[in-house]
Amino acid sequence: MVILPLAFLIYGLIDALRSDAADVRSLPKTAWVLIIIVLPLVGVALWLIFGRPDYAPQSNAYPKQPVAPDDDPDFLRNLETARRHRTEDERLRKLQADLEAREAKLREEKPDDDGARDGTNRQDKPGSAS
Repeated sequence: MVILPLAFLIYGLIDALRSDAADVRSLPKTAWVLIIIVLPLVGVALWLIFGRPDYAPQSNAYPKQPVAPDDDPDFLRNLETARRHRTEDERLRKLQADLEAREAKLREEKPDDDGARDGTNRQDKPGSAS
């Protein structure tokens, strides 16, 4: 018969001591500890009913995560970044292809050893003085 009330007292006292002072209801934390010590069984019962912080899990305990990926700002930001990278890569590929085409055209028009651009020998042209 003594063990159960003693366990109840120890539980209530430890619970009151471990509670955050800002979360304790009705009275200051030190007042609750004194009440539990002075009125062992009644004090613990009062503590559990009126003073103990509400430890019930709250529905908004965690920040709500977006349900669908298209509601997630990080996901949308990553999509936009990936789209910009693809667009920039495509633009760079087009510029590279254009540059290679121009270089190929310049190689075709490169003058021969004697300076002619059309690939004919200068001596073969009429009117050229030798």
